[in-house]
Amino acid sequence: MYAIVEIAGQQFKVQKDQKLFVHRLDANEGQNLEFDRVLLVDNEGKITVGAPAIDGAKITATVNNHVKGDKVIVFHKKRRKGYRKKNGHRQSFTSITISDIKL
Repeated sequence: MYAIVEIAGQQFKVQKDQKLFVHRLDANEGQNLEFDRVLLVDNEGKITVGAPAIDGAKITATVNNHVKGDKVIVFHKKRRKGYRKKNGHRQSFTSITISDIKL
């Protein structure tokens, strides 16, 4: 059984006991979360598609911890002008574990 769910503006294909990294959520470690924006559910070959979301379907997840991603270097340069600008960015993520998929 798997589902496609929208979490923090992004769509993820999730299964039970799967670990995910999503954009930083405002939740404490160990807290249980419910996501009700379920777009598709496949229950052993029986596919249910929402328009746009399935009524009554929920995904339950537990927050593991908050982490930061790898550093991404942003470098701008204009040739022959002497213009160079270097910047870095580290995205904040939340690690969650999917506990249950309810229809």
